[in-house]
Amino acid sequence: MIILLLASAAFLATLIGGSFALRFRDKLHLILGFSAGAVAGVALFDLLPEAITLGTKYHSAATVALAIAFGFFGYLILDRLILLHTHEEDSEAVHTSRGSFGALTLSAHSFLDGVAIGVGFQASAAVGVIVTAAVLTHDFSDGINTVNLVLRNAGSWSRAFRWLLVDAAAPVAGAASTLFFRIPDSAIGLVLALFVGTFLYLSASDLIPESHHRHPRALTTFMTLLGALTLFIIVHLAA
Repeated sequence: MIILLLASAAFLATLIGGSFALRFRDKLHLILGFSAGAVAGVALFDLLPEAITLGTKYHSAATVALAIAFGFFGYLILDRLILLHTHEEDSEAVHTSRGSFGALTLSAHSFLDGVAIGVGFQASAAVGVIVTAAVLTHDFSDGINTVNLVLRNAGSWSRAFRWLLVDAAAPVAGAASTLFFRIPDSAIGLVLALFVGTFLYLSASDLIPESHHRHPRALTTFMTLLGALTLFIIVHLAA
């Protein structure tokens, strides 16, 4: 039950992020900068140590590192081939259907965010709570990205809001799915390693560039470092 309650918080975070995108677009770079640091921080300070500790009980360190690489480069392939993100320079040339498809893939990723929460709790309660914190910050930006993606591709405000609801519900569904299966102890470390790679890619390729886009970099860089420091403190307080 606690997993579903925390996943419901991700639902609210996504809705709030989308609402910010609709009303306070020019101030979002600071939130995105903080989110970038928080997502990278949970990967480096929480998931990575847990992946090493749990993974090396059954596998070599090289295998754990390979799982991290699969998470990072696998998500890169999805990002590039499935066109997860559309960019400003080509937004006038794309159609509404592309915006909807991009919103669908963002929603699919939000579903995996929910799975990450469930898997985190299968590892331990502390890992689950920290992963949830990272998912909340990331889902806030996901709400922003979903709305912007649809609107940049000739979508209406009502269409953007409908996709925002889908994206917000996705992590709840993902977390609920983990109630019906349990990952073997020998595989949890590798699964966490996959999420390390995914979170690092999201921070480096998505959140950091978005936070710096057409805004002063000193302040957004400070916010990114603050986000990472905040997660470092949370992780050590939860330990």
